[in-house]
Amino acid sequence: MSDKDDRVMRKRHSLAHLLGAALVALYPDTKLAIGPPIDDGFYYDAEVPIPLSADDLPTIEKKMREIVKTWSTFEKKAVSKEDARAHFKDNPYKRELIEDIAKEGGEITLYQSGDFIDLCGGGHVNDMKEVSLDGFTLSSIAGAYWRGDEKNTMLTRIYGLAFDSKKELDEYKAMLEAAKERDHRKIGKELGLFSFSPLVGSGLPLFTPKGMALRSALESVLSQLLDTYGYEKVWIPHIAKPDLYKTSGHWEKFEDELFKVRGKTEEFVMKPMNCPHHTQIYASTPKSHHDLPVRYAEFTTVYRDEQKGELLGLSRVLSITQDDGHIFCTEDQIAEEVTQTVALIIEFYTALGFFKEDDCEVFLSVRGDDKARYLGADKTWDRAETVLAEALQQAKLSFTTEKGEAAFYGPKIDFHFRDSLGRKRQLATVQLDFVMPERFKLVYTDSDGKKKTPVMIHRAISGSLERFLGIMIEHFAGKFPFFLCPVQVAVLPIGTEEHPYAQEVAQELRNAGLRTTIDKRDESIGKKIARVHTEKIPARVVIGKKEVAEKTVTLETEEGKQVLSIEECMRVLREKNKMFKTRH
Repeated sequence: MSDKDDRVMRKRHSLAHLLGAALVALYPDTKLAIGPPIDDGFYYDAEVPIPLSADDLPTIEKKMREIVKTWSTFEKKAVSKEDARAHFKDNPYKRELIEDIAKEGGEITLYQSGDFIDLCGGGHVNDMKEVSLDGFTLSSIAGAYWRGDEKNTMLTRIYGLAFDSKKELDEYKAMLEAAKERDHRKIGKELGLFSFSPLVGSGLPLFTPKGMALRSALESVLSQLLDTYGYEKVWIPHIAKPDLYKTSGHWEKFEDELFKVRGKTEEFVMKPMNCPHHTQIYASTPKSHHDLPVRYAEFTTVYRDEQKGELLGLSRVLSITQDDGHIFCTEDQIAEEVTQTVALIIEFYTALGFFKEDDCEVFLSVRGDDKARYLGADKTWDRAETVLAEALQQAKLSFTTEKGEAAFYGPKIDFHFRDSLGRKRQLATVQLDFVMPERFKLVYTDSDGKKKTPVMIHRAISGSLERFLGIMIEHFAGKFPFFLCPVQVAVLPIGTEEHPYAQEVAQELRNAGLRTTIDKRDESIGKKIARVHTEKIPARVVIGKKEVAEKTVTLETEEGKQVLSIEECMRVLREKNKMFKTRH
């Protein structure tokens, strides 16, 4: 985190305290839970004695602005567990947090500003004058289960936006308004890409023919790219015995998130990830050092039992389709494989035109201090983190190290990109794993004839296809690059007499691999063209009497209008349909 980011987060954290103080002042029986800073501001979860709505936010914000006049700094006081429990004797949420801190052996600290005292680990401004009072506002209100568990009490969550200045706040609010217009749920419905059914269930999207065309196009370009990087396609079933995930360690860490299926005689698990299955494909035949690296790739769906309240359009679903890949290699091959994987990621995003490389931030996530959260020995982790950092340096990528953000089985690289509205999106990832191959007793025969354990590299280019499609819909506002458009060409006959020739043209375009529709409705050409614009189809082929007589078409795209033969039209559109202009 940069110094500026740290300073902004301290301001947001301080404002969260101010929000808590305002809630207690306005509603004296309020029981505060947690109030952290977040990427665009802050929030506080609280059990409030009366129902609140968005209409109450101005009153709460006004109280915050009154209270801040009495605040100067945050005074820290370390206290015993008993004193902390006594101070929060009527607040079950704070008492639970106190027990957790004590159990982990941490220092219990209270911070006071004015008359307000809160349980907190620190991270505030030194003086409240540092906080721009024009740079924050309360933005929304929602419900949130205590600790994200629907079995717990539903609390009131109040969100605030906070920035360094009014100008930055106004710019962010303008971005939020633009984001509403680009919301993938809104555009997805307008373009008829996907739907949800209460009979199927929340978080289980249904893709229409247009939506499936978009998915298939994305999978096709990814598959094309993977072929050039030496990946082999594999296939695995959607269920497995629990023993597979007990061996991998996922059962211990994620049992509550697993869907369990009971067969006639055995219990199975709907697979929450693919890596354990892929280890068994590796293990199915003997391997020598000559066979490595082995690169497996697969487009497949996994299933995770998320909280219903956390499901959101395509961004958070129960059925997650991954462009998953796993590389099994020797330690000496790690740097080259990571470098090649990074090159694959950059090539994909550059060719897609989705993001510019300058907008990419790279993070190396390493293990945190709580080592009980991770599998594997200390020396294994130290080696993995060192090797991955060296591989990034070899790839000449600057990166930020994030402590405590590693996967439970190994360190990882995460790529964050900015979309067209400037929002950071975590997408591609590369994860190094020394642990799982050991747990599954994977081996290869080295040049000295000895059995050795391979290293496993987990990698995803787009990550979850559902989430990626949601991001992509919003980034492009539904106006996709030509090679990804669900419908690429609309053939528009002016009248019924042109239908036979229009049908012939449409079939020729389909034969050329172009996703084509034909509009035979008895409407004016103006209405047909307007519909093409609404449906965001990038190319239209208009056919009138002249085109029929001369066996030509009028092709209209963003580049302009041109009269062409059918063959010339197909050549132009096939060229537009290439994702990789140079290599592929």
